[in-house]
Amino acid sequence: MSEEQPKLPNRQTPFSEAFREFIPTHWAPYSDQMPERLPASIPAVERRRLLAEAFPGERLVVPAGGPKVRSNDCDYVFRPHSAFAWLTGLGADREPDAVLVLEPTDAGHQATLYFKPRVPRTDPEFYADARYGEMWVGQRESLAEMRAMTGLDCAPVSEFQAALEKNAGSTQIRVLRAADEAITARVDQVRQGCAEAQEMDQALEVKLSTMRLVKDPFEADQMREACRATAVGFEAVVRDLPEAVERGRGERWVEGVFGLHARHHGNGVGYDSIAAGGDHANTLHWIRNDGDLRDGDLLLLDAGVELDTLYTADVTRTLPVNGRFSEAQRKVYDAVLEAQEAGIAAAKPGAKFSDIHAASIAVVCKHLHQWGLLPVTPEESMGEDGGQHRRWMVHGTSHHLGIDVHDCAQALREDYRDGVLKPGMVVTVEPGIYLKATDLLVPEEMRGIGVRIEDDILITEDGNENLSAMLPRSAADVEEWMAGLLGETRAG
Repeated sequence: MSEEQPKLPNRQTPFSEAFREFIPTHWAPYSDQMPERLPASIPAVERRRLLAEAFPGERLVVPAGGPKVRSNDCDYVFRPHSAFAWLTGLGADREPDAVLVLEPTDAGHQATLYFKPRVPRTDPEFYADARYGEMWVGQRESLAEMRAMTGLDCAPVSEFQAALEKNAGSTQIRVLRAADEAITARVDQVRQGCAEAQEMDQALEVKLSTMRLVKDPFEADQMREACRATAVGFEAVVRDLPEAVERGRGERWVEGVFGLHARHHGNGVGYDSIAAGGDHANTLHWIRNDGDLRDGDLLLLDAGVELDTLYTADVTRTLPVNGRFSEAQRKVYDAVLEAQEAGIAAAKPGAKFSDIHAASIAVVCKHLHQWGLLPVTPEESMGEDGGQHRRWMVHGTSHHLGIDVHDCAQALREDYRDGVLKPGMVVTVEPGIYLKATDLLVPEEMRGIGVRIEDDILITEDGNENLSAMLPRSAADVEEWMAGLLGETRAG
């Protein structure tokens, strides 16, 4: 449930009886026209069926979670737990403190969404509740409207406890523990004495992750749209690079430009954008984004738009700030591109997920050896007793992608890292080479160069589809693309 905010009596003005009588009067009636069904809620029906089928006769509790306090009496923007969104179709900032319950029946399971519907205008919540009141956060749905939007049976969240306790002694209950600590505590209280409770809940979490490994057609289309929106954001960043250089603190400018387009085209960014200029590109999770952008440096931009359905892209391009790669920059860039090409070629049905990394790393090691950086052969570095190449590429080449940027994270190793790629899976392919400015093993002219190239790859029946292919990848194509966006004319 929602984190409790502090009480601030010094800011609260009591409501007079005259106000209480006046405030509910002379409002237009609520519309009796039902909202349209959310497209994301339609494939959720089959997902709920498959989940329930895996746990016959058991009550399954999947909370949305609640708002978290950012500071004092201000909350972070709410985002529902990904599993809740996946099973209901509710994205964006819906639906704080809601709980989805799959109740076992003779015919399978009955799904009910317990949430906080809007109250009459005579209720103090309407004008006095800063988290749920209509005058504070806007008009909430009625039970009938939420049912129309989701296709789910709906009930007030105030009835959840009774539903939880119903036949508790004879009904096994599982809860998605990580979604809402308060709901988990209530479930644990009801099933006191169940020694296997945590193991049961872990199995539910693993199942919910594993089920998301293969995307359905709706999800694949959402991923395509997220990549298209992300490409718009990248183009906007390039157009504004001269402004970012001129104003100083250009990394923040880049972050802001992309964030503007992410918020306009979707729900926002799918993760904190990495806008890393120069040597900052060699810090893998550089999200401080407070540095300048300088003519002659590279900008590593790792960013993705999250749609209102919460599906997100995850794309990286490394761009010359002035539109032209130097000789040393191009040398590193071409090596990374060759590694990515090898990884993409390995991303096909029937291959292991780990084959992508192995193919990319083989190319990375080859170039590191040619540059005189590896103290051993490429084969030795790639062996179990080696790993020296990780000084210059410490991360993995791929992860699953979807409604979470690192999707399906609770799936078992045998289904994820050691799993076999299947049509419908979406993975990133993102090798990099990072040559820190302080690394004395690196030739001086290459120090401070960091390059990563990342695309979102949908596994198909006969190979793969690069969902982010609308953004150029080769050095020549990047330069030509940037020249067009910057209004330059290429010579020759």
